[in-house]
Amino acid sequence: MSNKNLISRKQELPLKDDSSSLFLQVMICIAVFLFAVTLAGVLSINSMLVTWNESILGSLTVQIMPVNDANVQKAQKGTLEHQQKALEVLQSLPEVESVTPLTDKQLQKLIQPWLGDGVDLKNLPIPRILDVKLKADAEPDFAKLAEKLAEASPLATLDNHKLWLNKLIKFADGLKMLALTVLVLVIAVTSGAITYSTRTSLGLHQYIIEILHTLGAKDAYIAQQYAKHIGMLGFVGGIIGIMLAVPTIFMISRLSEQIEGGIISEARLSIGDWLEILSLPAFAAVIAMVTAYYTVKRTLEKMM
Repeated sequence: MSNKNLISRKQELPLKDDSSSLFLQVMICIAVFLFAVTLAGVLSINSMLVTWNESILGSLTVQIMPVNDANVQKAQKGTLEHQQKALEVLQSLPEVESVTPLTDKQLQKLIQPWLGDGVDLKNLPIPRILDVKLKADAEPDFAKLAEKLAEASPLATLDNHKLWLNKLIKFADGLKMLALTVLVLVIAVTSGAITYSTRTSLGLHQYIIEILHTLGAKDAYIAQQYAKHIGMLGFVGGIIGIMLAVPTIFMISRLSEQIEGGIISEARLSIGDWLEILSLPAFAAVIAMVTAYYTVKRTLEKMM
């Protein structure tokens, strides 16, 4: 048998009739589904961390506690005087880029989840808040800054967000490591299923393979047939898995958007992230082809 005839004949092994083909396709479909949803979670956590770093790490919050006085107007005036003192101290610092006092409307939006709609701030002794933006690469001494604020106004307190933000970042990193572990397990289980199905198929077609060897077929040629067949199963199974995963990801995204003002709502998937997710069928096909090819070659070397 010449090499030309050997290459041109593609159906020596009846792989399409294997009983394991459907099982393998379903396994890859489930694996791609789980992989896509988990990968979307990992990419969302990454985007959430980036958003936190950009919007929170470069900022401070200064709270001015309300003056305690039975006269509401006098108390509000005193609170605004303390706010002005803190504002002047912050504006004098070289590390500070801008200081913005929150308006009554913004404060009302902040306390709305706790007090409900229609709250009249004029009759409430609420704190005043200063939103402080730091300059790029600024590293202020927060202890000294807190002392300066306390000297200017004993009602002013500083929150640099770092303590609770570091806890959130550790929590997010833990979730990401858990998700990455799931991805590794999915790949390992899928590769194991491909290996098992391929070896089972080799046992079923052992006599045909022996005939092909007698006619001059090499192990690489037989391995290529398996790789092509299982690679196609992987691609088709991956397409079905992605078709199931995309609506699931959108549903989870819609649920997270309902958490108004929550940290989870900061998670977003970019166009590049979606391209990574949609490329999973091709990734599944490559994994299936490579696994099947080397499984066949190693198994035939032991059999023959």
